[in-house]
Amino acid sequence: MEIFRRVANPWNQEVLIGISWDVMWAAAWAGLAFVVFHAVFVWGAGKKPEHAGADHGSAAGVPERVERHVVAARVFHWTMALAMFTLLITAFFPVLGIQFAWVTIHWMAGVLLILSVAYHIVHATLKQDFWSMWIEGRDVADVIRLLKGFLTRTDGRSRTGKYPADHKLYHHLIVVVAGFAIVTGLLMMVRVDTPFWTRNPYLLADSTWGVVYVLHGFSGVALITLVMAHVYFAIRPEKLWMTRSMIYGWVGREQFLEHHDPERWVVTGAAGVEPPSLSAGGVAESVPQDPDSAP
Repeated sequence: MEIFRRVANPWNQEVLIGISWDVMWAAAWAGLAFVVFHAVFVWGAGKKPEHAGADHGSAAGVPERVERHVVAARVFHWTMALAMFTLLITAFFPVLGIQFAWVTIHWMAGVLLILSVAYHIVHATLKQDFWSMWIEGRDVADVIRLLKGFLTRTDGRSRTGKYPADHKLYHHLIVVVAGFAIVTGLLMMVRVDTPFWTRNPYLLADSTWGVVYVLHGFSGVALITLVMAHVYFAIRPEKLWMTRSMIYGWVGREQFLEHHDPERWVVTGAAGVEPPSLSAGGVAESVPQDPDSAP
């Protein structure tokens, strides 16, 4: 399998122009292999028992509906998802032989992704607990317990704070990969005519452009695998409660007490009060009290 694509420039110097499309296929097959392996392994393990110690009567102050994602967070998530899927489609569908005018759509989707990420950073910094997604000591113990339970086909799950350790790890990985894609994509936009500037392909030397193309390509193919894994977990039956929370904004009391530790994600609400109707878009109040509880 070839890793890089090279061509000779006008001075007969061999320069990089990107990664080989073999790497794209390798990333897609890797994502598919992970999905199949996980699905078969989990199916073979059978139904796991409920979390040990998930006492549904231990948190009388937990409301019927606990707000998990505020409107701003949900809008960001689905906007980023739209931009990400558009970028992947416009980047790799032409490689599959599906030809269309993809360049303009691609850079516009890139701008949308950049704006959404910038908005998220500002919102998370000013309105949320910016450090709530950082790995803590308890998260390391959760990961070890989860891996041990997965490998031994036992219930290695534990009740966590608002953001489980595996979510935090995925978040950090996406930040790194998408960060490379955004930075290199911004540089590559200099080579494209836009309403904001005229293209300038001579900003960098050919050899430097080659490095930019390679980094952008590796970021893109890595996102193929990461997005496949994300979609897979989002549609797994035992994860649908979490996916619905990204649509409606809340999780039910039973789901909260089964999956989250009230001491690590502290919420308040009037117990015994009828929750607002879903049609009205209302959710019970959730007041974060620790770093794991930011919306």
